[in-house]
Amino acid sequence: MDKCELSLSTLAHDLKLEIIYMPESKKNLMIRNTDINRPALQIAGYFNHFDETRIQIFGMVEHDYLMEMNIETRRSNIDKFFSFNFPCLIITRNFDLPEECIELAKKHEIPLLRTDRHTSAFTSRIIYYMNARLGPQITRHGVLVEVYGEGILVLGESGVGKSETAIELVKRGHQLVADDAVIIKKTTSTNLVGTAPELIRHFIELRGIGIINVRRIFGVGAVLENADIDMVVNIENWDTSKTYDRLGLDTQYTDILGVKLPSLTIPVKPGRNLAVILEVAAMNNRQKKMGYNAAQELLSKLGLEMEGSEKFQNWTDF
Repeated sequence: MDKCELSLSTLAHDLKLEIIYMPESKKNLMIRNTDINRPALQIAGYFNHFDETRIQIFGMVEHDYLMEMNIETRRSNIDKFFSFNFPCLIITRNFDLPEECIELAKKHEIPLLRTDRHTSAFTSRIIYYMNARLGPQITRHGVLVEVYGEGILVLGESGVGKSETAIELVKRGHQLVADDAVIIKKTTSTNLVGTAPELIRHFIELRGIGIINVRRIFGVGAVLENADIDMVVNIENWDTSKTYDRLGLDTQYTDILGVKLPSLTIPVKPGRNLAVILEVAAMNNRQKKMGYNAAQELLSKLGLEMEGSEKFQNWTDF
């Protein structure tokens, strides 16, 4: 699993934060914790279980409570609070800090940032941003395409036809996200986002032709910077000794970074149009999410009752 980190200066730039005070030693400070904290208890003097690796946010409650303190108590509590050397303090609603707080921040070299957003809105924004930038991620061999709004991660051995299928899908109006190497990032407990490494973004390798730039040939509408991963499709050469699913009652899942994704295994042999099959798989997956299963409807019409089973595969099984 790749380790992710984010510099404080990048955070301030991306979230358009005003810099009140930024010590030189902290400009390139690397942040690794996605959690944030509103330190109302800390400025009241309670520091048990305080996680100093978190970004601290001052909202209206913290600001008003701070302003109600007498100067001696405020100085004492803030001095101890700033001594924990957390990454930064962000003040919302464009509130002003008392002068002694800014002096103590300079004493302990604690960066002070400010935004004009309301606390709740900014908290939601920074949590999403931090999870997107610092969530656990892995890089794996495969192809990621978006078909009818469904992000499909295509897996399979080298030379099985993943890139050729992606090009056919692009010609049919769908979007390429990544070829050969896919960076998969967990942004929430139930969501994975895939993107391409910067160096090979928009490029695709076709055996016999070489490297092509999909964006240059097919236009900007043929590529995406990133996409949610909704399902996994494993392509393999047709094995006559194996029995492949012909009804679709059984649901197969693949576990990636702790997220359960529906998956399919599609056998390949001459005459099978993989691009069309993936289009149908995308539409069928969307229908299943909406509560409709064609196999169950057919069996119901035939008067048969069969319950499907669930099968799980770990990422390492591929």
